Amino acid sequence: MTLHDAAGRDRLARNDVSVMTLDRRLAGLDLAARLALAAGLGRAVFTTSLGIEDQVITAAIGTHRLPIEVSTLQTGRLFPETLSLMAETEERYDLTIRRFAPEQDDIDAYAEKYGLNGFYDSVEARHACCHVRKLVPLAKALDGADVWITGLRRGQSGNRASTPFADYDADRHLLKINPLADWDIETIHAHVTAEAIPVNPLHGRGYPSIGCEPCTRAIKPGEPERAGRWWWENDETRECGLHVQEDPVSDIASTARSVSR
Repeated sequence: MTLHDAAGRDRLARNDVSVMTLDRRLAGLDLAARLALAAGLGRAVFTTSLGIEDQVITAAIGTHRLPIEVSTLQTGRLFPETLSLMAETEERYDLTIRRFAPEQDDIDAYAEKYGLNGFYDSVEARHACCHVRKLVPLAKALDGADVWITGLRRGQSGNRASTPFADYDADRHLLKINPLADWDIETIHAHVTAEAIPVNPLHGRGYPSIGCEPCTRAIKPGEPERAGRWWWENDETRECGLHVQEDPVSDIASTARSVSR
C-alpha cells in the first residue's frame, strides 16, 4: 500500500477494507514496528504536544532513526516547562522538532472580536482560539503529508475509547496512525521509566494532559486524564478540534485577512 500521491490516498478513502486490514496489522506489532510501517506508507508527520505519550513516540523515532518528521504547534501560550522539554528532547534524540505558530493577523483578529482571553467566556470563543492557535498551524504542519501520526490513546477520555490504530481522515485527505491506541497509562509510565525518556515535570504535579497554560489545570483525585483541559466547560467530550472531523469553528483566519487589508 502506497500513498505517495492524491490518487493513492483517494483509493484508500474508498477502500475501507484496506484501512481495516492495516488496523489489524498494526495491532500485532510493537511500537517501533508500527512506526516503521507508518513511515513506509509515504511522507509521515508526527505532531507532538510534548505530553508523556508523545514523548514515547518521539523517543522511538529518534532511537530507531525513523524517517518521520516531528512537528509541534507552538501556540504562543505553552507552559515554560513544555518549551524547556522541547529543547531537551531535540538534544537527547538528535532530531529537530519543527515549530508551527499561528499568524499574528489571526491572533489580532481573534483578540479584536473576543478579547485575548475570551476563550473563558463561551465555547464558541474557545473553539475560535483553538482554530487560530492550533488548527491553522496544524494544516501547515500536515501540508503535503501522506500519513499523520498521533499520540491518541483509548484511555485518555471517553470519546477516545474507540480510537483505532489506523483511520482515514477525510477532511485532511491523509491516513491517520495512532500507534499507542492500546497503551494504558500504566504501560506508558513503565516504558518511560525503563527507557529513561524525558517528560514534562508538570506530569508529576497532577497534569496528565498538558496544553496551553491558560487552558490547563491539574486534575483532582479520581478525575479522567483530560479533565484539566478547558475545565470551565461542562461538555465531557470537549476537544480542541485537532481530532474532530468537520469542525464547525468560525473562520477567524478569513476575518484576519479582511482586517489586514
